[in-house]
Amino acid sequence: MTRVHIQDLSIRFGNHEVIKGLDLDVHGGEFLVLLGPSGCGKSTLLHTIAGLNPVSGGSIHIGEQDATHAEPSQRGVGMVFQSYALYPTMTVKENLAFPLKMAKTPKAELEKRVAAAADMLQLGPLLERRPGQLSGGQRQRVAIGRAVVREAKVLLLDEPLSNLDAKLRTDLRRELKQLHQRLGNTMIYVTHDQVEAMTLATRIVVMHQGVIQQVGTPAEVYDRPKNLRVAGFVGSPSINRIDGQVGEGGLFVSPALKLPLPAALAARKQGEVLTLAVRPENVKLGADQPFTAQIQLVEPLGNQHVVWMASAGVTVSAVLPGQPEVADGEAVRFGFDAAKTLWFDAAGDRIET
Repeated sequence: MTRVHIQDLSIRFGNHEVIKGLDLDVHGGEFLVLLGPSGCGKSTLLHTIAGLNPVSGGSIHIGEQDATHAEPSQRGVGMVFQSYALYPTMTVKENLAFPLKMAKTPKAELEKRVAAAADMLQLGPLLERRPGQLSGGQRQRVAIGRAVVREAKVLLLDEPLSNLDAKLRTDLRRELKQLHQRLGNTMIYVTHDQVEAMTLATRIVVMHQGVIQQVGTPAEVYDRPKNLRVAGFVGSPSINRIDGQVGEGGLFVSPALKLPLPAALAARKQGEVLTLAVRPENVKLGADQPFTAQIQLVEPLGNQHVVWMASAGVTVSAVLPGQPEVADGEAVRFGFDAAKTLWFDAAGDRIET
């Protein structure tokens, strides 16, 4: 299992610095997901690991090899692109075999690896078809298979599911997870889809403007976000954010509500700006709850529903189980699970409570 070690990495295109002094350790055998909005530098980082972008500063080690300036073919990595990048005039079998032919792999070994990849990715019945005769999910499996046959030490996947419809994404996401379990090699995966990140990753790297905001397990990133950027990006519906300040008597005061501060924040200076953040599933509705709101919208989602409420100009969402028992325009009372509230300072950094 191959480790990838990145130290003080900088990537510039002209005068624009896309990656800024980035440090990252990818553990051997893990499924690491680079997550962030468009333009945050995640694909640039992946392409640089693959050797497709020049390094402006810092170093990249893949296993024991200093790959900072190595050619892509010398890095021992396999790359899967969003656009499949298959040869349209070749059959599936020929597409799978192509990288092995280029590497002058003996025919017997080539046939063995192609057969193994086809079996692993359920491509056996499709081997004589051309890409134009395949569905999007089948084409992406071929693209993954072409990386697998190389027996690459590290697989790099650049938003491989983004061109697929919702059901295909779900199906292929499961297949990718199972493929990683079978292969046990190191995978680095780029996405802006937090559901993909949460379901696939051993660890998630959340990026913003070329800078890593947080590295952690899906549970760590979701339950203990390092800052408001991470808290706001991870989770759907997005985390509720209520801005306010420290008031008299150890209270948090905002236009929508007043509530006692946690003991860890009680000594904060009066007037200090704070942000209370609460995941929608930790918002409660009921006559015994302390705050009032008016329902703006109810979104039924089968086994649960999302309730959007307005309280003194602040929008609050709640995810509730079952069928909706409230309606648009209704006045309700709401509250929070106090043990699940998150607090952030004026700079947007999470405060331990």
